[in-house]
Amino acid sequence: MSLQHTISRASAAPANGEVLGGMSIGEPKDLGPMAWPHQPLRAPVLPAGAPAVHEHWRVDGPLRQGRDEGIHWCRNAELLYGVIELDEAEQAPTAGGGSPLQAASRVLYERLFRLLRAQGTPHLWRVWNYMADINGESHGLERYRQFNLGRYEAFVHAQRETGGQVPAACAIGVAGGPLSVAFLAGRSPVVPLENPRQVSAWRYPSQYGPRAPTFSRAALAYPRGREALFVSGTASIVGHATVHPGDVAAQCEETARNIECLVQEANRVARSGRPFSFNGLSHRAYVRHAADVDTVQRTLQPLLRGASLVCVQADICRADLLVEIESQAIHPLGSP
Repeated sequence: MSLQHTISRASAAPANGEVLGGMSIGEPKDLGPMAWPHQPLRAPVLPAGAPAVHEHWRVDGPLRQGRDEGIHWCRNAELLYGVIELDEAEQAPTAGGGSPLQAASRVLYERLFRLLRAQGTPHLWRVWNYMADINGESHGLERYRQFNLGRYEAFVHAQRETGGQVPAACAIGVAGGPLSVAFLAGRSPVVPLENPRQVSAWRYPSQYGPRAPTFSRAALAYPRGREALFVSGTASIVGHATVHPGDVAAQCEETARNIECLVQEANRVARSGRPFSFNGLSHRAYVRHAADVDTVQRTLQPLLRGASLVCVQADICRADLLVEIESQAIHPLGSP
């Protein structure tokens, strides 16, 4: 077992020795202290009353872990998973007059990059970013755009590419709490994928903020003996514009088309010999309005054909987006 991703609605976790890291969504009960890096997604699972969801990344050992600059991390010989949370209120504004969130995102990513250099796992594969009030405005700028500024500054400071060779990622809004980031990194680089139906996020024009988001639409990664496809948070965007504002069903359909396109891009260069497919991925849907969850599930059901779908109430990076979906799958290399 080089890398495996498991999803469970039971509170019991797999044996500590195999867990690289994990996360919980909703309000888990009786978790107790985690022996591995753990990210809490502070958002309700949908529909209302659904049990909390637990996800784990499992790998071959031996494992070792540590804590550096507020990052709880765990790794084996080739992969590292880490979690860091920062209270933006405790961060001093940047010298140029930026906001506390901008400062927090820069500090957080600078710490992350220092850890990856020190651990010899320099390549970011997948990042999960969660922040409070993502569409709110302060300091003359939407908070998501503040976050993008800080993240971009950290990439530049670490002399990393800000376009092209960048990780898959999502950035999602929750009701409150710290800036929370979990990440998976490795010794080998990812193969970034872009969607021909969309402008690459890192090429967005300035109307979406002073700095474009730093992520690829999807990425293929190669842990030992495996091929992993990570589809970033994907929404109803064609070119660089939101389409179907106010229509959650149409946004779901457009989002599925974008994911299907990324699956096709992955299959053009995939090495496993087993094609990826929409219904072969596990999916997480972030739904802005809880009342829309039935429509989301009903619209996606014909495409899913039994594939895993977890729905979460959360805000999306644009105020006119009603749903965002992220997806992933791991195949053995050499499978027929």
